[in-house]
Amino acid sequence: MKTEILQRIESREAVVGIIGLGYVGLPLLLEFAKAGFPVVGFDIDAQKTDALSQGRSYIRHISPDAIKAAFSKSSTVATTDFSRIRSCDTILICVPTPLDQHQEPDLSFIESTARTMAPHIRQGQLISLESTTYPGTTEEVLAGILDAGSGLTAGSDYFLAYSPEREDPNNSNFSTSTIPKVVGGINPDALEVAQALYNSVICTTVPVSSCSAAEATKLMENIFRCVNIALVNELKVVFTRMGIDIWEVVEAAKTKPFGFMPFYPGPGLGGHCIPIDPFYLTWKAKEFGVTTRFIELAGEINTSMPEYVVQRTMLALNEQQKSLKGSKILLVGLAYKKNVDDDRESPTYVLWQMLEEKGAQVDFYDPFIPKVRPSREHSQYAGIPSQTWEGIEQNDYDAAIISTAHDDVPHERLHEFIPVVIDTRGAARGCPGTFQA
Repeated sequence: MKTEILQRIESREAVVGIIGLGYVGLPLLLEFAKAGFPVVGFDIDAQKTDALSQGRSYIRHISPDAIKAAFSKSSTVATTDFSRIRSCDTILICVPTPLDQHQEPDLSFIESTARTMAPHIRQGQLISLESTTYPGTTEEVLAGILDAGSGLTAGSDYFLAYSPEREDPNNSNFSTSTIPKVVGGINPDALEVAQALYNSVICTTVPVSSCSAAEATKLMENIFRCVNIALVNELKVVFTRMGIDIWEVVEAAKTKPFGFMPFYPGPGLGGHCIPIDPFYLTWKAKEFGVTTRFIELAGEINTSMPEYVVQRTMLALNEQQKSLKGSKILLVGLAYKKNVDDDRESPTYVLWQMLEEKGAQVDFYDPFIPKVRPSREHSQYAGIPSQTWEGIEQNDYDAAIISTAHDDVPHERLHEFIPVVIDTRGAARGCPGTFQA
């Protein structure tokens, strides 16, 4: 069984199935297609599979040319028909793992995917989970559902592995194929098969002793970022009170060639990883009687930043003898980070809601997001269009809040037609009427 799948991987005959064609799954699909593997992409959203089949991209940093190149081959398909899983030799699961309303792990996407897959999996397949989750999920949750629904046994009838995604959308220095990939297997055979598959398209793989170790590695990476961002956010609050520019301090500190790594403040955390992943570990740690105080404190600091920005906005308006209630506020940037169209978990939505609750009229401007996409967390904003730059000039805004600093946006010009600019990203430093927040 192992020999056969290894031979098929080496010859590029193994059919690679990828479930979830978003910011993680789609780049993987393109890499495997480019490497010559037959690929089947699965998604429950027919609009996505139709777009790919027609050579269209729905993610800004992925070009239509890359889509067309992959799907011009008869061996690359996108489908909503999950019965085709049986035809795949390897299946990579790239579905979301959000938090629920109680800030606890929501594994419903993994669980529903496993239940859908189970009747169609067969002996000899490799199944690899890529979704970020707490240690133990692959063996305790995924394997349990797959085994119960298929009558097979993970580790003996099929190979099971965990390999966390490390995507950084629109990073010009690293792409899917050039980022080393951590891989853990349910047993040595599973690890060997998973490594062989990923080594076919990734620059290098980093084997670890178990699925749990691989799951923990991903959490450590994102918790590291979370706590350091919390630190610099707290320093921003302190230094602002002292009249010190936090961005100047960071730029000076990062000239030290050792012992320092720069992190930058903002209006809160965004994206599908850093605001969420630490809570996966804090939840799991309670099962072992451990309190993750340091991680939880970092979470408290980061989630308090939107309130700090609102307070700074009120102070800035007060100096103009205006009240936040009734003021027209422009949020500049809806994406969670610059130069992408990804608005998942964006702190701008939290700012938007807080400002409205205090009586402000709120618009947004983001050249990469023409209108708000539907979401579970902020469904009330779905369909609202972005302002245009020309529209900004014509509107009588009382203040603008720079919440995401896209390179293409001339932030230094905002003060020409908006009297107060609250800058959470250091994008308009030194411009008249700019307040650091």
